[in-house]
Amino acid sequence: MARHVTLHSRIREELRSHIASGAWQPHDRMPSESELMAQYGVSRITVRQALGDLEKEHLIFRVAGKGSFVSQPKPFQELGRLQGFAEAMAPQGHRIHNEVVGLTTSPAPAHVSARLGLGSGAPVTELRRVRHLDGVPVSLDVTWLPAHLGQRLASEDLATRDVFLILEQDYGLPIGHADLAIDATTADAALASLLHIAPGAPVLRVERLTSGRDGTPLDYEHLFCRADNFQYRLRVSRG
Repeated sequence: MARHVTLHSRIREELRSHIASGAWQPHDRMPSESELMAQYGVSRITVRQALGDLEKEHLIFRVAGKGSFVSQPKPFQELGRLQGFAEAMAPQGHRIHNEVVGLTTSPAPAHVSARLGLGSGAPVTELRRVRHLDGVPVSLDVTWLPAHLGQRLASEDLATRDVFLILEQDYGLPIGHADLAIDATTADAALASLLHIAPGAPVLRVERLTSGRDGTPLDYEHLFCRADNFQYRLRVSRG
C-alpha cells in the first residue's frame, strides 16, 4: 500500500509541476490515462487517483469521452499589499462589480465599537457588498465605518469604486496599515444564497482593521470569500 500511495503522489506532483511551470497552458489537453500508465508503468487506478487529486484542487477538469484538461487558474489577491478589491484585480484584466446589499447606520455592536476605538453604542455605518469578479460572486464584504464617514459613502459610486480609494482620493485620509486575521468557516443559508454556493460550503473569513497614517482606525471589515473560485496569496521571508 505504501508503494501505491508513493507512486500516485509522485505522478500527481510531476503533473502539478507541468501546470505550475506553464508547460501546460489553460485548456491544454493532458496525456490520456493510457499514455500516463505507459509513461509511469503503473495501473489505471493509480493514474486516476493522481488525476482525481488534481481535479479536487481545481487544477484540471475532465470532459467525458475527451479526457482531462488544464483549468484556468483561480484569480487571486496578494495580501502582502494593502489594496482594495478592484484596485488589485482590475490590472489583471478582470471585470469588477460590487452589488450593494445593505447600507445602514445604527449604534455599533460592542465588538465593532471596540475595534474602531469608539464609545459604546456610538453610531457606525455598516456596508454590505457582494463582490463580483467577471460576473461571478466571489465574496461578501461587511464593512463598518464611523458614521461621519459612512454616511458620506452613501452618495458615492460603491458599485465600481473601492472604499480605500474614496477615503484617500476624495476624503483626504491616507491609508497607513491594516491588521488581518484569517480563518475558515462554513456558509449559512443567507451567505450561501448571496455567493451562489451550497449551505455549509467552506468559506475563507478575513477580519481586517484598516487605520490611517496617524493610526486612527478607519474601516473594520469581515470578508467572506468563496474557496472554490478565488485565492488570497502572501509571500513571506525567513528571518
